[in-house]
Amino acid sequence: MTKPGDVIEISGLNKWYGDYQALKGIDLNVAHGERIVVCGPSGSGKSTLIRCVNSLEEHDSGRIVVDGIEMIDNDSINAIRSEVGMVFQQFNLFPHLSILQNLTLGPMKARGMSKADADARAMEYLERVRIPDQAHKKPSELSGGQQQRVAIARSLCMEPKIMLFDEPTSALDPEMISEVLEVIVDLAEEGMTMIVVTHEMGFARRAADRMIFMDHGEVIETGTPIEFFEAPKTERCKQFLSQILQH
Repeated sequence: MTKPGDVIEISGLNKWYGDYQALKGIDLNVAHGERIVVCGPSGSGKSTLIRCVNSLEEHDSGRIVVDGIEMIDNDSINAIRSEVGMVFQQFNLFPHLSILQNLTLGPMKARGMSKADADARAMEYLERVRIPDQAHKKPSELSGGQQQRVAIARSLCMEPKIMLFDEPTSALDPEMISEVLEVIVDLAEEGMTMIVVTHEMGFARRAADRMIFMDHGEVIETGTPIEFFEAPKTERCKQFLSQILQH
């Protein structure tokens, strides 16, 4: 059921890889400013779901509407991608460019910004992710946590309406995870619409408006963090939580 204020509307979404069905009839609406955490075991379809939202994966049937634009052809896909930022497990920074150059490339190429304006915006977002002093270094000179914060800043430089995070801390050493999650919490508190695929349940309790638990390509359970953690409704969800909360 679509409500006024929904910025993402997904209905009847199916995705196949050959004979394997990765997504099975997914229905999901996301309101402006809502923060959703998607969790579930490996292979449950979490990453495939958010990759379909900006057409990194092509869905086979069903509807995806982002900010009023239905994903139907290349024009609509490009329009949607300009509104959606994505941060991956790997940082995907250009190794030969400085941090500042990594951040200004998109706004200058895709948005036609001047170098001076792009530099100013890049420094603003490096301040926001707390590493303005790293602007003139190369990615190889930064820690993993710093590189992931650069990747977040790079997405923010395109000023997206929606941010998607695909297990943004899974490639990081444990001591670097919290510094990246703090940046994402800051964004959440500022009202950014976001979908975060993560196993970091402490972060989910703190930052999510709604939890979505997936298994075998289906949404098994949804609820507020309190409902999800304190009173899970399905046995599958209880089993998942008992395993993940022990770690």
